[in-house]
Amino acid sequence: MRILAVIGALAIIGAIAAAVFFFGGYYNVAATEPDLGIVHWALTQVRTVSIDRHAKDNPPAGYDDPAKIQEGARQYSVIGCVNCHGVPVAPGSTWAKFSEGLHPDPPGLKELANDITPAQLFWVIKNGINMTGMPSFAGSAKDEDLWSIVAFVKKLPIISEADYKSWTATPPAPAPSPTPIPTPTATPTPSK
Repeated sequence: MRILAVIGALAIIGAIAAAVFFFGGYYNVAATEPDLGIVHWALTQVRTVSIDRHAKDNPPAGYDDPAKIQEGARQYSVIGCVNCHGVPVAPGSTWAKFSEGLHPDPPGLKELANDITPAQLFWVIKNGINMTGMPSFAGSAKDEDLWSIVAFVKKLPIISEADYKSWTATPPAPAPSPTPIPTPTATPTPSK
């Protein structure tokens, strides 16, 4: 019985110490400071199990069709994924300067592609992740477009830089059509 009392007292003291540390302002929340190991571990575990629990959507039939993959590359570029995750097929990939301050760092999608299921990837793109900088695209993009991004990301390990550039290139503006020359019309003569 005495052992249980000691364990209970230690648990209470530990909880009070943690509360003082976190709620007393001693924990530094600056993005320039790395998280404590236990905080990093806890956030990673919570994120992983939450995504696993909520990611239930199955990919639509043909979502990984080559045309959908190409559309996914365009959508990736258009909706702004490239700003934080960079051009994933380019060596020494660059991204927007502001993303260098995100904490945690945006993951390298080429490396992540084989470690996450299509359902998990779709859920993250659609819903975002709190406290990471990953926004939700639920209100700004159609599910069809999000699935095309999923197809593109899943194929990243085998997509070449040349393919990505050709798929995301802005199509040339159509040539201006020549201005038609108006045909003269007969001027009506006034009747008497």
